Order: sequence, then structure tokens, then C-alpha cells
Amino acid sequence: MSDTTEVVTYERRDGVAVVTMNRPGYRNAQNSAMTYALDAAFYRAAADDEVRAIVLAGAGKHFSAGHDIGTPDRDVDTSFDRRAGLWWDHVGKDGVDNRLARESEVYLGMCRRWRELPKPMIAMVQGACVAGGLMLAWCCDLIVAADDAFFADPVVRMGIPGVEYFAHPWVMGPRFAKEFLFTGGRFDAQRALALGMVNRVVPRTELERETFAMAGQIAEMPRLGLALTKKAVNQAEDLMGMRSGMDAAFGWHHAAHAHNAEVGGDSLAGQDAKSMKASGQ
Repeated sequence: MSDTTEVVTYERRDGVAVVTMNRPGYRNAQNSAMTYALDAAFYRAAADDEVRAIVLAGAGKHFSAGHDIGTPDRDVDTSFDRRAGLWWDHVGKDGVDNRLARESEVYLGMCRRWRELPKPMIAMVQGACVAGGLMLAWCCDLIVAADDAFFADPVVRMGIPGVEYFAHPWVMGPRFAKEFLFTGGRFDAQRALALGMVNRVVPRTELERETFAMAGQIAEMPRLGLALTKKAVNQAEDLMGMRSGMDAAFGWHHAAHAHNAEVGGDSLAGQDAKSMKASGQ
């Protein structure tokens, strides 16, 4: 079973759904069209009784370079069928009224709901996993990384305290989260493994085989048992403060956007995809 949309592909391999970001020419930068296509694919996998596990992948050399902040198909002023929350549509609004509505939906809201999808999700990561790409990997339960994978959240360069789905202190610990954010530098796959941010690192040529071997093993487990186990671990993580901490960070994130817009007329502090890439990310 397979079908293709413009920006996301969906395939079922026995009991494993494969959801693939499909903008390789832009390093799988996430515009809203991709985000909503991912959402539809995850709903589809959740509803399919034959699916026991889900693999999230990125086509081409890179998993995802993050949010789309400069491709020709950037669609920040486009309305979609909102499902992550009941906040009003951002289109036609100004300032924080626009940014808060949009990012509550397509960034924080979407990722939180995907984290709660009642089937195990595995991120299969190669190349860049940067900023918004981290959010997609981190809302998965497991991460299998190729030995060429690297991870970075350089948005402090914009004066913004990390991406919207602020899981940093929980996926790598507070002290390393500070280093990760303060420097904006890359953590390679082996360092991510040492910090507990990924489950396995494998040669790039073995990434798909190893990921699907893990997914196949998981798919043999009882569906309800997997769902309840996932909920138990997620709830424990939330009791460690993840949800409330993320809410607080999301507020500071928007304070930074508003400050940038007030003092410089641009919520991203004048940065774009080209300048961020030029800075080494």
C-alpha cells in the first residue's frame, strides 16, 4: 500500500507505516503544507489496525533542516484545516496575534499530539536534524541515527531561546542543553548517543535495514500493551516537568519574537535560511 502527496509519502510495510518527508531539494524544510501532510499521515497510521509501529523518515541526504524560513513554497500566510487546538486562525492577524496562533498550532500543538500517538514511532535520521527537525525527531519514541547525522538548534542566534517544542533538558539533560543552545553548535551522532538523545547509531548504509529491523520487532508486540506502555512513560516524563517547562519556554520564545519585531521590524532578527547556513548550521 502506498500513495504520494506533494510533500509527504505514506507507505505500509507489513505492520509498519513509513511516513517520509519529501522535500529533499530543500533538505526537507518544513512548510505548513508538509506539517499538515504529516498530520494526515499520522492520523492514517493511528487508525489502521494493521499498523503496529511508525517510521518517520526524510527523503534524500538529510532528515530535516528545520522550519521553512525562505523557500519559494514558504506558506506562513496560508490557512489549513486546523486540528491541533481551538485557537483562531492566524491569517489576517498582526504581530503576536498572528505568530502565537500559528505556532501554537503547527509547531507546539502538532508535536505534542504526535507524541501522544498511541503507537511507537521511530525517527530514522541521516544528515541534518536541525531546529524544527529536532522537534520531529524528539516527538518520536525512538531515534535511530546514521553515523553521518548531526543535531543542532542554532535559533539562539536569532535571540530566541530554542525551538517551540522545547524538549532539550529532557532529551539530553540541563547542562548539555545549555551547551547545545548557548553555542548553537552541532552534536554529532556519537555524542548524541552518549547523551541519551538517540537510541542507536549505525553506518549510513545500514540505516534503513537497522531501523526496520527494530520496527519489525516492535510490531510483533501487542498493540494495546505498546499503547499503554507509551502512555506510562510519557506521563512519567510529564511528571518530571516536561509539559509545564515547555509551556514556559514557549512563552519566552514568543517574547523573543515580539522583541525582535519591535526593535528590528523582523521577528527572526534579520536571519534567513542563507544566513543561518552561512553561520555553519
